Amino acid sequence: MNENKFPEYITFPRTFEKYKWYKPILVFIVGAIVYAVLQVLLLMIFNVAYDTNTITQLMTGGYEALNSEVGSYIGYLSVAIFIPSLYIATKIVRDRPFSSYSSSRGGWNWKLFFKSLLIPLAVYIVYEIIHVLIFGQKSANTLTPTFFLICLIIIPLQCIGEEYVMRGLIMQTFGSWFKIPVLAIVLQSIVFASLHPYSILGVIGVFIQGILLGFIAWRSNGLEASCALHSVNNLMSAYFVALGFEVSSSLITPYDFASTMIVSTISTLALYYVGTKKGWFEEKTENLW
Repeated sequence: MNENKFPEYITFPRTFEKYKWYKPILVFIVGAIVYAVLQVLLLMIFNVAYDTNTITQLMTGGYEALNSEVGSYIGYLSVAIFIPSLYIATKIVRDRPFSSYSSSRGGWNWKLFFKSLLIPLAVYIVYEIIHVLIFGQKSANTLTPTFFLICLIIIPLQCIGEEYVMRGLIMQTFGSWFKIPVLAIVLQSIVFASLHPYSILGVIGVFIQGILLGFIAWRSNGLEASCALHSVNNLMSAYFVALGFEVSSSLITPYDFASTMIVSTISTLALYYVGTKKGWFEEKTENLW
């Protein structure tokens, strides 16, 4: 298959019919095995750098672990390794090009990704300023230049990895099976929510966010916009937790739920409107990833 010309996977066309329906399942299984191996290697590295008891407590501590620097590194890197896991799986199974998970526009477009960061970043900054003015500082400021720079690298990778699996592999697979985009978006969002061990409000919130991310991936014909939205959300959360203005918790309050839904919805719709009006989502790219 020509890597530069592949069916529009994200738009769920019937061209999927020429591919074996079970191949995505094999990709998922092989990817899970590769992920397990990489996860063990990752934990071995952290066990060398830190004591085993500390790592064990962080791994079993839920979202509260993200309140610590080491816990954040482990949590984000554990998801970032989805990228090499899926890449290796696609090479082993030889179902479709890895680049086809990125978009139907010719692979991954870095320019679109960076442009897509701007609108949600503006929305989140305004929200966080209002939040800080109302509630003030909740804990001590632990933000360091090292933490800032490391998170600036690994959190976008974590979000991109999660998008490749959720809005890439899983959503596109459901779309290829059922040929109904809305059903594919809902099903992947159910899976997305089930993987986040929050309280009930948090799970509902993640489900809605999954719908929003699935929608923008579908309508933009690629993952760059959803990755940008996801990255801004997680970066702002990590930085404001470190600054002491927020606290990471598995227990989601009604205020947390409502504010997150409002910000996520405004960010998604604003990005979709601007991106569509400016023709961002029609841009081709020669840089396949």
